[in-house]
Amino acid sequence: QVQLQESGGGLVQAGGSLRLSCVGSGRTWSNSAMGWFRQAPGKEREFVAISGWTGSDVTSYTDSVKGRFTISRDVAKNTVYLQMNSLKPGDAAVYYCAARNSIDAATSTSAYDYWGQGTQVTVSS
Repeated sequence: QVQLQESGGGLVQAGGSLRLSCVGSGRTWSNSAMGWFRQAPGKEREFVAISGWTGSDVTSYTDSVKGRFTISRDVAKNTVYLQMNSLKPGDAAVYYCAARNSIDAATSTSAYDYWGQGTQVTVSS
């Protein structure tokens, strides 16, 4: 079964760090662009970070997390990570990893073919 599975969420205080992991199974993911999205209560799911594949890794981040979050991939392990530092209350959300059948990354949720179930990140002030 093709599946993405997130882990690493939890409760942290503002200024703390978390590292989210997403493991893909059921197929090879080496030629799939992958990304992280988040959804806070009552809000639309939004782009956080993406990692494409155009011969080499290409990454992009939404403005609010630049300099604080880092997306990375271990292709051999079919795993994508999101290192989150200096967390703020505004970062609290359910975080989802996603993948698409393309090497080109995209920021729209509609562009992605596979989604994990999400992992909760809570940031207290």
